[in-house]
Amino acid sequence: MVERSRTRTIVALSGSPRRQSRTVILLNQIAKALAERVPAEIRSIHVAEAAPHLLTALSRDQVSPTGEALLRTIETADILIVASPVYRASYTGALKHIFDLIDREALVGRPVLLAATGGTPLHGLVGEHQLRPLLGFFRAFTAPTFVFATETEISGAVLSEAVEQRVAQAVDETVALYEASLAIRQPADTRIVARA
Repeated sequence: MVERSRTRTIVALSGSPRRQSRTVILLNQIAKALAERVPAEIRSIHVAEAAPHLLTALSRDQVSPTGEALLRTIETADILIVASPVYRASYTGALKHIFDLIDREALVGRPVLLAATGGTPLHGLVGEHQLRPLLGFFRAFTAPTFVFATETEISGAVLSEAVEQRVAQAVDETVALYEASLAIRQPADTRIVARA
């Protein structure tokens, strides 16, 4: 069965509590680089804007219709980019709360690119010790390269050649994961027919 034609989406999820931040600058650059390689629409979700619709809900059944639409956007992304500033040695609590509301089966096999910003290079450990295990719980496929930038490497734009190289490498890996996921993922209606 051939999958129905639909708009492919790259969802850029920012865990920053500020709408304008170094994390958002890095996230936007990654999303733009990915969209140059994969024909898809970029949809951005920022904790700063989503907070009234998601952070007041303790469970999925308490989420407002607007919040539900935001969660569905994340859950149905073809590629997900997750970026967060590092606060107190971790990604933000607001970002974690959003993942607490996401269906645990929704991101299985989904390609995900991880990124973060922080004050010192030591904050870069958040990628391997916290963000990757979080997405591993959802059985998503995370790109091997974690994109991390310090405060001195971003100021209105990405200033570091090393960060730009990490972005390029992570994008290459994510595109490869995306292409592999297309080959192994069946449309939902095909799986239903197969079970019948």
